[in-house]
Amino acid sequence: MTSVTDAPLPFKSLERITSSSSYPLESDSNPVDAVIFAGVSLVLGTACRQLFNGTRVPYTVVLLVIGIVLGSLEYGSNHSLGKIGHGIRIWNDINPDLLLAVFLPALLFESSFSMDVHQIKRCLGQMVLLAGPGVLISTFWIGSLLKFTFPYNWDWKTSLLLGALLGATDPVAVVALLKELGASKKMTTIIDGESLMNDGVSVVVFQLFLKMVMGGTSDWSFIIKFLAQNSFGAVGIGVAFGIASVFWLRFVFNDIVVQITVTLSISYFAYFTAQEWAGVSGILTVMTLGMFFAAFARTAFKGDNLQSLHHFWEMVAYIANTLVFILSGVIIAEGDFSSRKISYEGASWGFLFLLYLYVQLSRCVMVGVLYPLLRRFGYGLDWKESIILTWSGLRGAVSLSLALSVKQSSGNSYLSSETGTRFLFLTGGIVFLTLVVNGSTTQLLLHLLRMDTLTGTKKRILEYTKFEMMNTAFKAFENLGDDEELGSADWHTVIGHIPSLKNLQGEQVNPHDGCEAGNVDPTNIMDIRIRFLNGVQAAYWEMLDDGKIIQSTANVLMRSVDEALDLVSTESLCDWRGLKPCVHFPKYYKFLQSRIIPRKLVSYLIVERLESACYISSAFLRAHRIARHQLHGFLGNNDIASIVISESEVEGEEAKQFLEEVRDSFPQVLSVLKTRQVAHYVLNHLNGYIKNLEKVGLLQGKEVSHLHDAVQSDLKKLLRNPPLLKLPNVNDLITTNPLLRAL
Repeated sequence: MTSVTDAPLPFKSLERITSSSSYPLESDSNPVDAVIFAGVSLVLGTACRQLFNGTRVPYTVVLLVIGIVLGSLEYGSNHSLGKIGHGIRIWNDINPDLLLAVFLPALLFESSFSMDVHQIKRCLGQMVLLAGPGVLISTFWIGSLLKFTFPYNWDWKTSLLLGALLGATDPVAVVALLKELGASKKMTTIIDGESLMNDGVSVVVFQLFLKMVMGGTSDWSFIIKFLAQNSFGAVGIGVAFGIASVFWLRFVFNDIVVQITVTLSISYFAYFTAQEWAGVSGILTVMTLGMFFAAFARTAFKGDNLQSLHHFWEMVAYIANTLVFILSGVIIAEGDFSSRKISYEGASWGFLFLLYLYVQLSRCVMVGVLYPLLRRFGYGLDWKESIILTWSGLRGAVSLSLALSVKQSSGNSYLSSETGTRFLFLTGGIVFLTLVVNGSTTQLLLHLLRMDTLTGTKKRILEYTKFEMMNTAFKAFENLGDDEELGSADWHTVIGHIPSLKNLQGEQVNPHDGCEAGNVDPTNIMDIRIRFLNGVQAAYWEMLDDGKIIQSTANVLMRSVDEALDLVSTESLCDWRGLKPCVHFPKYYKFLQSRIIPRKLVSYLIVERLESACYISSAFLRAHRIARHQLHGFLGNNDIASIVISESEVEGEEAKQFLEEVRDSFPQVLSVLKTRQVAHYVLNHLNGYIKNLEKVGLLQGKEVSHLHDAVQSDLKKLLRNPPLLKLPNVNDLITTNPLLRAL
């Protein structure tokens, strides 16, 4: 984060270190102690994650309490933690800008990259409302209450500064909590996206008021210019880095190490460029970059590479979350002990709890004012979701870092040291209260509102699947229960060691039996349509991995399924609708009679477009065929499954008709496409064959490397120089094709 002082320091001032430390300064200079503290934090965090797994206590709240305990032991005693205490003081004395620069880029990129792009598009209006006008409403509400009710004689600028500081709902805290509690996808997208945008906007507003408090100009032209430059500039830089990195990834072939390194390095480089060089919001820049990657680069990672990428970023987010929340607790404890004069005043604690009430009220006012608009944008918002949205306004490391910036900038004629200390005390208290009170009770609130329960349809599907699991287990037992080396096993003993399959009573009942074709429950058919379309999308991913479709085709197909999923409650299957603009048989073949038209232009106008349309049509038909087979195999013959299968067959009629027209007019196109698919499949099969030989020990080291490199080289050549269609002579094509003769 760009420092607001003219001379930013990498560490806190020497006077502060001397006054707050009771041990020799030279003992604090060992950098290894900082690594020791990070290692201890990860060990404690991992132990608590395992211990509290399955409980209602959020993992992030436990981390915060651990940090407060460690900070209290270190700063409340005479350096009783030894080298771990040295590490605590080193981390705590880091410049707050550096603290954000270390953790935020990775956390923000992981959160935004993992979001569903289609969900973002639908919820974008709600996110902008909450992060734009919502931040301003919250800032001025909190600032006004502080100005009129708190006895600190703060002017309007100082009161609004604290309001802006507390207006940021920390994405680190919110995202970690929602992922842990398993909130609905729509709710998670709204709160996740709002917290990411909200955080960036709040930091911009905070920087504006801090400049004004420190004596900067406060005329409207400066304010508008500052806000516009920081907001639009950040988005522009994020898009620019996204375009450059996606272009770079096109030249990376099946090298996951390079791909992961590109995503990691580009997130930090974009943050640094925006924050330090351009002077705009680095948070908004990284958020834009992550969303750009999610929209245009997700299909660049195939199969195991995509899984490896997600595993890497999940691990990075886990490590960063652990360290951030423990450090937040340490900072809260240190702020309490460094401001004992304030914390010992009973009135200070009373005003802290009053401020917590103000923060919650500001969130209520903000959601209440915007509720009429929130209901009409995107997927809408009901009253239950608005309650969760209000209660999930957690504060975290970002607010603490901003409070540290205020304290670091205090001690002058513009901002007194007491005000800076009081900012840190109040902010630390609000972070603690929102994480502990709101964070710990969010799951209970979801339960009370019945937002964490399975619908009747899902319960029936669950019970039905358990019986299917029992059948699958018995088949596995029949295959492995007897062998010539060890003999036989007892089924009852085996099943006794599988608790997940116990307590299955009664007969297996199809979850949709008893539904007549003319009297179908809309909830049931909607559920089956969703499952069917999810199967279609999974088939597209598999085809992308197998090389049967290319990246651009996959993006179009995935988008069509996302759009159809939005309409499952009101319409039959309609994913072909989104593909129609990309699939049509051109009607301008008569221009082929002209010898003036260059052959390359003819190839572009007809052949390339036909190839893309054929890819889309064939993939659509194949994916629907796979999904129909899976649905029939899972549910068998029942009315609802038959309805959805019939809808799928109707959807495929136009795709079949298009391919028939191409087969009659340009059979060479289909032949070339099939040649590409078969060549790619053969090379992938050879890759699997080599890996299997290595697995069973028939190939080793150098042999595997030599064969693998040869196959990879062929794959790279195939992707960059695929088989091309050779157009026949124009006159021969027209005279031999009755369809073209009729035009």
